[in-house]
Amino acid sequence: MTPDLRCGAGCSTDARLDVALPAAIRAAADQLGTEAAAADLAVAFVSAAYGTDVRPALEGLADVIGARTVIGTTAEAVLCNDREHERGPAVAVWLARMPTATLVPISIEHARTPDGGMFVGWPPEDDSGSPVGWPEHPTLLLLADPFSFPVEAFLARIAEDHPDLPIVGGMASGGLRPGGNTLVCGSRTYDSGAVGVLVGGGARIRPVVSQGCRPIGAPFVITRAEANLVIELGGRPALERLREVFAGLAPEDRELVKSSLFIGRAATEYKDRFGPGDFLVRSVAGADPDSGVLAVGDMVRTGQTVQFHVRDAASAHDDLTTLLIRARAAGPTPAGALVFSCNGRGTRLFADPHHDARCLADVLGPLPAAGFFAQGEFGPIGRLNCLHGFTASIALLEPA
Repeated sequence: MTPDLRCGAGCSTDARLDVALPAAIRAAADQLGTEAAAADLAVAFVSAAYGTDVRPALEGLADVIGARTVIGTTAEAVLCNDREHERGPAVAVWLARMPTATLVPISIEHARTPDGGMFVGWPPEDDSGSPVGWPEHPTLLLLADPFSFPVEAFLARIAEDHPDLPIVGGMASGGLRPGGNTLVCGSRTYDSGAVGVLVGGGARIRPVVSQGCRPIGAPFVITRAEANLVIELGGRPALERLREVFAGLAPEDRELVKSSLFIGRAATEYKDRFGPGDFLVRSVAGADPDSGVLAVGDMVRTGQTVQFHVRDAASAHDDLTTLLIRARAAGPTPAGALVFSCNGRGTRLFADPHHDARCLADVLGPLPAAGFFAQGEFGPIGRLNCLHGFTASIALLEPA
């Protein structure tokens, strides 16, 4: 890791937000080893438990932190370093010093026009309205409001315009109705749309996307499909293939099939063997016993390779651990991490608290990390950016 690339993360659970926010900033600056104002990027997550105090505090966030680029969001719950704060008030602040990186902050609103929807603010422009220069090997860190921002439409737009741009982030949480979330980009706040920052140049984001599932049975090729319906797998009715898989499972896995059955679509067909991270996992929504058709939570087509999956706490732990070990072996030691964990994880999934935060620390060491529990997570599977659920989507910051 280059000496110039370093991070710090701090948290406070003080009941008063005007105390907690400065305390979290100081703790992050202490770990960073310099003043918060010297940071190139600051990311803040503020628990919605602070109520009506949240929006005024976030409106002044950029002035309080003083970093070159600032983004943030309200959150149902936050995490910092090796702890997760799922209940009660909490603030997490993450600071990064990366002077050789190129940072491009963005704020986007979705607008409806007679010709359809458009994304105002994308691609990013400077104050004069001129296009901003594109960083080298960029990644987009994105925070979006679930009530007003059509993420899947935006991901489809990126797939057309910038198919090699990874996107990591999550849906703001804590707001219970439209306008209930607050997003921050620089000195401005928003109650709709999305904010984020393109990170490139002398720093790189390595995405780690753990969907928490494990495969059962063998992969099949879809031989007949229509929209979100899998009609045939390997030349036979899809439900018949599922019954074959079910018959060969251990009793505990049969119980999981009854309560948490998923189907994974291979991110690439150019593999002889598939492993963790190779499938985009979606739910199995239903089955027609007469026709043998399965309805799934994704659009499918003939020729795709799929495999049935199940999810429980053990598979979620194993999947995250495996992918973090793979990331550790594949690249340099990260300077820090941002974690976007589904609000269906935490103690709603695992018996012990702090699971994802401690798993990250156990595998990668005492990494400056911050994040929040989101209402949907963004992260690439293969080259395809996706909106996920029940996922831990992690951005590891490392030198380019």
